[in-house]
Amino acid sequence: MTIPTEPIGSIPRAPELLEALRSHGAGQLSDDQFAAMRDQAVAETIQRMAGTGSPVLTDGEQSKPSFATYPITGLTSLAPDGVVIPFADGHQRQLPVLTSGPFRYQSRAVDYLRAAQRHSSQPIKQAVIAPSALSLLYPADGIPGYSREQFLDDLVNEAEADIRECLNAGAHVVQLDFTEGRLSLKLDPSGGVLDDLIALNNRVLNRFTEAERARIGVHTCPGGDQDSTHSLDVDYSGLLPKLFELKVGNFYLQFASEPDPEKVLAIVAEYLPAGARVFIGVTDPIDPRVETAEEVRDRVLAAARVLPADQLGTCDDCGFSPFADDTSTSREVAFAKIRARVEGTALAAAALGI
Repeated sequence: MTIPTEPIGSIPRAPELLEALRSHGAGQLSDDQFAAMRDQAVAETIQRMAGTGSPVLTDGEQSKPSFATYPITGLTSLAPDGVVIPFADGHQRQLPVLTSGPFRYQSRAVDYLRAAQRHSSQPIKQAVIAPSALSLLYPADGIPGYSREQFLDDLVNEAEADIRECLNAGAHVVQLDFTEGRLSLKLDPSGGVLDDLIALNNRVLNRFTEAERARIGVHTCPGGDQDSTHSLDVDYSGLLPKLFELKVGNFYLQFASEPDPEKVLAIVAEYLPAGARVFIGVTDPIDPRVETAEEVRDRVLAAARVLPADQLGTCDDCGFSPFADDTSTSREVAFAKIRARVEGTALAAAALGI
C-alpha cells in the first residue's frame, strides 16, 4: 500500500495560448490553427506534469475557458446577467443566465479526456463541473414554457452523460468540481441551499453503481481565483458533514490553507464514509511560496494521526488557474508545487512504513 496523490485540475496557461485564445475570439485565428495550439499546450502540460513524478495526470484544463462554463460555451440561449460571485479582494465573476430551453451541453468532458489520452499512457483524471453549479443558470423568475423541474431533469441527464462517457473512455477518476458548496453557506447560512445542491448532485450520482462511484470524486474549496477566495471565511464545519453525504468514492478537500487544520481533521474523521478515500490538500495554489517536500510530509503525517492511512490521499488545495485568464500563478510555480506534493507524499509514506 502507498498514499495516492492526484492533481485537482487546472494549470496556468502559457502566454502563447492566452494570445491564441484572444486572437481566435477576435476572428484572427482559424479554428484549425487554434485547435493545433490547444493540442500543443495539452501535450506540453502533460509532459511537464509527468516530469514532476505525478502518478496521475490531467490536461491542466488548457482547452477550457473555465472549469465551470465548458459545457455551455457556444450556447445561444444565454444572457450575461446571471449569478455574481464576489471574491475577498473585491473582484467578481458572473455566470450567465438561461433564457430558454431545453438545456443541452454544447461540449463534453470526454473530448478533453480523449485529447489528453493521446499524449500519455499514464492514468488520466478528468474534472467535470458539478450539476449543482450549473443549476445556478436557471433564473429566479423562471422561463415561460420551461419550468425549473424540466430544466433540472435535463441537467441531470446531461451531467450523468458527461460523467459516464468519461468513465467509459477510461478516466482514472472523474472529479466533480463543487466550489459553490461552501459559498452557498455564505449566501444562505441556514444551509437550505446547500441541502438542495447536495440533493441535486446525488440525483445524478445515484444513477451509478457502487463500482462506478469508486471512480467518481468530488472536490471542494473556498474558490481560488486571482490569488483570492470567495468563502474561506465560512466555517468548514457547516459544509463537511453534508459534503460526506455525496455518493462518491473520493473526496478532495482544500486543507493546506485552512487556519485550523486539527478541527478539520476531527470533522473528517467523524463523517468520512467507510470505504471512501479523502485526499487532503497539501499545497496552497494561492500562496506564491513553494512548499518544501518536508512541509508536505508533515501535513500528511498530521492527517495520518487522525485518519486511517488506507483512506488517505493527497492533492492540491485547488486548481492553479480555474479561469483561463487567471495569470496570478506562473506555470513554473504550479509544477514546483506539484513536485513538492509528490515528493512529500512519498516521504510521508516512507515514514509510515507503507
